Amino acid sequence: MVPGSAAPPPATCDTDITRIKTKSQLCKGVLRKLDLRLLPVVTAVYFLSVLDRSNIGNARVAGLERDLGLTEKQYKICVTIFFIPYLLSELPSNLILKVVGPRRLLPTLLSLWGAVTCIQGLVTNFWGLLATRFFLGLFEGPMLPGIILYLSGFYTRRELGLRLAYFFSAMSLAGAFSGFLAAAISKMDGIGGKRGWAWIFILEGLLSVVVGFACFFLIPSTLEDARFLTAEEREVVLNRLEQDRPAILTSAGFQWKEVAGTLLSPHVLILAMIFFFNGAVLFGLAIFIPSIIKSLGFSPIKSQLLSVGPFATGFFVALFSSLISDRYNVRAIPIIISAILSATGFIIFLSTTRTFVLYGSLFLAVSGAYSISPISSAWASNNSEPHYRRATAIALVAVLTNGAGIVSTWSFPDSAAPRYTGTIIMNLTCAIMVGVLSAINGLLLHRKNKQKEDPVQRQKMISPYCESEGHWDHESGHKCGEEADKRAWLVLGDKHPDFKYVI
Repeated sequence: MVPGSAAPPPATCDTDITRIKTKSQLCKGVLRKLDLRLLPVVTAVYFLSVLDRSNIGNARVAGLERDLGLTEKQYKICVTIFFIPYLLSELPSNLILKVVGPRRLLPTLLSLWGAVTCIQGLVTNFWGLLATRFFLGLFEGPMLPGIILYLSGFYTRRELGLRLAYFFSAMSLAGAFSGFLAAAISKMDGIGGKRGWAWIFILEGLLSVVVGFACFFLIPSTLEDARFLTAEEREVVLNRLEQDRPAILTSAGFQWKEVAGTLLSPHVLILAMIFFFNGAVLFGLAIFIPSIIKSLGFSPIKSQLLSVGPFATGFFVALFSSLISDRYNVRAIPIIISAILSATGFIIFLSTTRTFVLYGSLFLAVSGAYSISPISSAWASNNSEPHYRRATAIALVAVLTNGAGIVSTWSFPDSAAPRYTGTIIMNLTCAIMVGVLSAINGLLLHRKNKQKEDPVQRQKMISPYCESEGHWDHESGHKCGEEADKRAWLVLGDKHPDFKYVI
């Protein structure tokens, strides 16, 4: 201390508390900035994805099948073909996302599928519709796993579930909004020589193209590109991510063994089956609810409007369940409850013939199925590290979801209307399987966490990476240098004893 200068004030509990409060306020401010800048953009993108994917159901009610001279089988072939390139493009795109950059890849895909959606409004026969649906699936496929992987680079595992719910809410909002929009656009029937269903495709596709171009200027590729954050705020985000997932400190390049290791992870495979069973329910309801409601005896316009209710309810239920999931940092229990909710809806549908009770059961079925998606997606992202392992896990569950989409396109045949007994029993079985598999996965992850707490197991995992110098690891009994510690995180990833699986 310089002679004659005043001594610095001693540290007190009050100053420590002030420092903690300041840091907490800074973290909250950073999260608020991320939420306001990232979530509206990715939610809008996914909203358009779901809208352009599922508006074929609204177009069918508006007369597409009749005007193009399609049989029911041809219509379902057109719906099915969408999912083949969709699921085949998900894994490769997630593996190159880090290289190409989200700012380039995501807006480009959105603009391209918007253009293809517009072209759907110009087709005049089965083959034209089939071709446009193929390319629509090709360009839309990478979007969902890409957004999940992208957001995981900004939020901690505990925060991710609710943020995924915000953008997944676009699925239920699109279902609700498409009913209103289709009912309004259908009234343009005859304008410009186009039928109402054609205008549904053209106008919704143009919206996607416009938003796609805007996203080139709105999406930061990485945390370093997030210029809306100050240098201090970017440092705060990075520190929080490093504390939550130390494997993020490593920067290894792509290796096929990471892909293979993920495909052999039991908890990832169980999650993939959860996604498959829920996907069969989800896509069936998303595509066919207007047709289901119409089969209950309502007019085409009224069917479009009545389809709003179940999806709007699903939006609020999904947000609430994801909020609870994040608050208590738990995934399995909310998924099980949502599966029970969905199963209850299907049981009611099977047990009554009253029109409005049948319609009301759709609220439960949709709310349960749509609530599962954001929580299970967060679960897939939470428990796989490092980057390429996480990218593979997210893409794999998305592939299984859309594989189930192929199955769901052949559900709800016209000949089975309005009871659809076989399909409803299938959906009930799928909902039950989601609940059972979620319980199994939760128990498996709990067991893995317990094994990591065993000092003997910990030492066995860490010892190959320990060095003779560096900081002392009291639990393992080995001295591990900084480089050895990073190497351990890089190789072990989510198998590292300090990585705790989210249950």
